[in-house]
Amino acid sequence: MRARVIAAVVALAGLALATSGLIVHSRGVALTEQRVAADLDRAVEELATLAATGLDPQTGQPFADARGLLRVAVQRSVLASNEGVLGIVDGRVQWTAQTAVPFRPEHDQEFVTAMLPLAGLAAVSHGSLRTPQRDYRYVVAPVAFGDGPPSGALVRAVDFDAEQSLLAEVWRSYVLVAVGSLLLVGLLIWILVGRLLEPISWMRRTAGEITDTDLGQRIPVRGTDDLSALAVTVNHMLDRLETAVGGQRELLDDVGHELRTPLTIIRGHLELLDPADAADVAATRALVLDETDRMRRLVDDLLTLAKAEQPEFVRPAPTDVARLTDETLAKATGLGERHWVLDDLADTEVRLDEQRIAQAWLQLAANAVRYSEDGSRVGMGSRLADGELRLWVRDEGVGIAAADLERVTQRFERGSGTSGGTGLGLAIVGAIARAHGGRVEIESEPGRGSTVSIVLPERGTR
Repeated sequence: MRARVIAAVVALAGLALATSGLIVHSRGVALTEQRVAADLDRAVEELATLAATGLDPQTGQPFADARGLLRVAVQRSVLASNEGVLGIVDGRVQWTAQTAVPFRPEHDQEFVTAMLPLAGLAAVSHGSLRTPQRDYRYVVAPVAFGDGPPSGALVRAVDFDAEQSLLAEVWRSYVLVAVGSLLLVGLLIWILVGRLLEPISWMRRTAGEITDTDLGQRIPVRGTDDLSALAVTVNHMLDRLETAVGGQRELLDDVGHELRTPLTIIRGHLELLDPADAADVAATRALVLDETDRMRRLVDDLLTLAKAEQPEFVRPAPTDVARLTDETLAKATGLGERHWVLDDLADTEVRLDEQRIAQAWLQLAANAVRYSEDGSRVGMGSRLADGELRLWVRDEGVGIAAADLERVTQRFERGSGTSGGTGLGLAIVGAIARAHGGRVEIESEPGRGSTVSIVLPERGTR
C-alpha cells in the first residue's frame, strides 16, 4: 500500500512539474521570439531615423546614396554577441560588422544567398531561416533614394539557437530541481505514509499474535486520525471477543464442575437401587427429582450469567421506581413467613430494565429469607440520593463475616457457615447491576443481619 501511494503521489507530482515546465519553456520561447522581433524592429526604426535626420560624416551633408547610409548604419549598430549586421549594396555584401563582433552571418553562404533577393524588394522583410550552421531570425530593410528601386538594404540577423541556449540552461536547471523535488517528495511521502499506515502494521502483527488461547493482545493507539479510531474500534471488538470467549470458557468450566456432583449422586443411587424394594424406589425417585430440580436451577442461573455479557442483556426504559418497589415487595412476601417492611420509597422515574432489576431484587429477598428465621423482620426500600438510585433488602439473619464480603459475590461462593443454593445468586445480582452501570454493596454483621443494596446511576431520572 505504501509503495502504491508513493508511486501515485510521485507520478502526479512529476506530471504536474513536467506540465509546468513545458508551459514555462513554451512561454519562454515565445517571449524570446517577441524580444528578438522587437530588437529587429528597433534596428529598422534606427535606420529610418538615421536616413531622415542623420548626416554623412564624410561630407557633412545629408546622405546622398545607399552606400554612405548603410556604411554609417553598420558602423553605429550596437550588437549583442548573438547578433550580426550586413550592408548590401548593388546585390552584394558591402559592409559587415566590426571584427570584434563574434557572430558573423556573412560567413554562411546559404544565408547570404537567401538575403540578396530580399534586398531588392521595396518592403521590409521579416522571417526565419534554418541553415546547416544556424537558425536565424532576420529583418531586411531596403534603402532607396528617389523614385527608383532600392539600391541597397540593411540586414540584421540574430542567432536564435544561441538565444535559446540560455533557455536550455534554465530548462536543465529546472529539470534538476524537479528531479530533486520528486526525490524529496518521495522521501517525505514514504515517511508520512509509513506513520499513517503504522496502525495497520500494528493490526496485522496483533492479529498474527492472537490465538484461541491468548486474546489479550491489543493494538497500540497513537494519535487521533481515522486509522487510530479504527484501532480503537478493533480493540473494542477484541475486548468483546475476549469477554465472549472468556464467558463461554467460564460457562463450560462451571457446568462441568457443578453438574458433575448431582450427576454422580443420581448415577450412584440408581446403581444401588433395588427395583424390588418399593420404599427404596420411592426414596431414590425423590432424590433424583430433587437433584434434577437443582440442576435445572443451576443451568438457568448459568444461562443468565452467560447472557449478562451480551449487549442486549438489559433493555432500559423509563420506569416508575415507586411502583416497582411496591410490586417487588408484594412478590417478595410470598417467599417466606417474615415480617415484611417497606423502609423507604423513591417517588421518581429512572431508565432501567424493570424485569432484570426485579429479578435481582427478588434474588436478594430470597437470600434474606434463606438466611433468616421465620417471623424475623425483612425490609425493602428505594431511595434517590447523591445522583444514585439505591434499592436494598435488609434482614436480621446470620450475616456475613467481613472476610467473606468480597468472596460471596463471585460464582459458586457462599459465606462461611451457610449452605444450600447454587452459589450464583449474588453473582447474578452483580451482573445485572453492572449491566446497568451500577454495583452491589453489602453491609453485614455476623449474627445481626445484612443489608444488600443495588446501586444504580441516576441517568435518565426526571
